[in-house]
Amino acid sequence: MRLLHVDSSPRGEISKSRSLSRGFVEAMLSRSPDMSVDHLDLSREAPPHVTAEFITATYTPANDRTSDMRATLAESDALCERLLSADFLVFAMPMYNFTMPSTFKAFIDAIVRTNVTYDVAADGRYVGRLGGKKVLFITTRGVDMRAGSPLAHMDGLTPAVRAAFGFMGVDEPTFVDAQPVQFAQPEECAEAMDRARRQLARLAGQWTDDRV
Repeated sequence: MRLLHVDSSPRGEISKSRSLSRGFVEAMLSRSPDMSVDHLDLSREAPPHVTAEFITATYTPANDRTSDMRATLAESDALCERLLSADFLVFAMPMYNFTMPSTFKAFIDAIVRTNVTYDVAADGRYVGRLGGKKVLFITTRGVDMRAGSPLAHMDGLTPAVRAAFGFMGVDEPTFVDAQPVQFAQPEECAEAMDRARRQLARLAGQWTDDRV
């Protein structure tokens, strides 16, 4: 089994999303010590933003690409391979200004690739290649955006990543959101983190039991 673990926060050891994702991966490893973990830190290895050269290379048939085009796509190709070869996908990120960090958006732009992570069927349907994988999004939010809260309608992160990964074949991703953690009293933050840790502990058990 192979797990791709992607962190996005630039805050290093004090990052709450990193703390949660690290705990989850450790729980998975304790249950499946033979599992390999591939860690990608987008705060250090963010893909470049989309350029005109990237767009041209992407939509040029593979057999017609020049050496320069292949070089332009090399980093994206490698990221797609890491994604496709994993059984479990774990993405951790803070919410910035109601949506994902720009590094994670650059990651999405690098991996949504025709004939790589999705295909166009003869009837025009889009068919993703990530179906069958277990996918988890761990997010931290400064305020409470749970259903029923006054700011719930301002969650632009969940629908954006659900749409992007749904397009690539992920029908039922799991979300564990720690909220509120920034603009909250210390006890509220601690409760939000504890709630998320309990959810993640249960999920680690479910995921590993499903693979037995």
